[in-house]
Amino acid sequence: MSLSVTACGSDDDGGSSSGGGGGDDSAFCGKNLAFLGAETGDAGALGLNMVGGIKLALDEWNKDHSDCQINLKEFDSQGSPDKAPALATQIVNDDSIFGLVGPGFSGESLATGKTFYEQGLPSISPSATNVTITEQGWITWHRIIGNDAAQGAADATYLTGTAGATKVFVIDDGQDYSKGLANVVKDSLGDAVGGEDQITVGQTDMSAVVTQVKASGADAVFYGGYYAEAGLLVKQLRQGGFDGTFMSGDGAEDPAFVDAAGADAAEGAVLSAPAAPAPADFNDKYKAVNGSDAGLYSTQAYDCTNIFLAAVEDGASTAEELNDFIGSYSNDDGASGPISFDDKGDITSSTIYAYFVKDGKLDTANPEPIE
Repeated sequence: MSLSVTACGSDDDGGSSSGGGGGDDSAFCGKNLAFLGAETGDAGALGLNMVGGIKLALDEWNKDHSDCQINLKEFDSQGSPDKAPALATQIVNDDSIFGLVGPGFSGESLATGKTFYEQGLPSISPSATNVTITEQGWITWHRIIGNDAAQGAADATYLTGTAGATKVFVIDDGQDYSKGLANVVKDSLGDAVGGEDQITVGQTDMSAVVTQVKASGADAVFYGGYYAEAGLLVKQLRQGGFDGTFMSGDGAEDPAFVDAAGADAAEGAVLSAPAAPAPADFNDKYKAVNGSDAGLYSTQAYDCTNIFLAAVEDGASTAEELNDFIGSYSNDDGASGPISFDDKGDITSSTIYAYFVKDGKLDTANPEPIE
């Protein structure tokens, strides 16, 4: 797909598609959407949740549009900003691909955004939350989820308000997503920051940071990172005698966090996410197509896909029309919540929720909105 970047933009006034010919007449019939994100590796479970949401939306579309079948090509980056650029090159050089659901993670978004922008390929991420992504001027890049500025501020509010913490030790794993979220939490906590440290992805011995947390006198720990290290961290914190609040963000909001920590150590953990529980009937539909339950980002990926499909239905037949349709899209009843985009590609409103580990399980049905 060779596209001119000057022809692709989400205008400030929210331009609309100039199409109108209907989905079955679209130039995109018989073509593909792409997914770029982790399907294997430490964060693979989150990426598979997204793929499941995409497949559900496409299954529904294809059943209703026998003359306009649209399918999916999957590109497994393992969430790595080192692996993603080569895959991005494959995507933009594939003439059958007209849009991207993804990238799934912040680091790979920052590593590939320029490629997609320069080739004019519209994309909608279900999950990449680093604030700086939409500050790059990549007008073909959108996200359907609240960014780290919103989540980090809410997390700090929860820790010092609801949890009553007076001294919070902040830890991250050095990745773009993790540092971005942890830095917002630190800035929002102000004088309540009781210390900070960094671990590395794949680290299994957390004894040094556990010692620092204990010595600091902190009554809460916030961790910016993903569920594998988050689970090991809280496990070793509990083994080391720390009994304060443990909180992490959406990268850890997955049942695999409890598996990594063990039920006893995970009990009482608070995991935030800019994502509401799925609608009541969503999981049944998702499971019928995918054979497993929906998870974090499944509804977001479903909604991302349906935005592309709505553009096809509206008659969009060029990258410019497709991108303009996305920029002007508005839906108060998305599976993930209300959807509309500002001129930078950020979603205009997002509620942050606190999810809890109760009775040895992550309770995904009963989160509390963080006010």
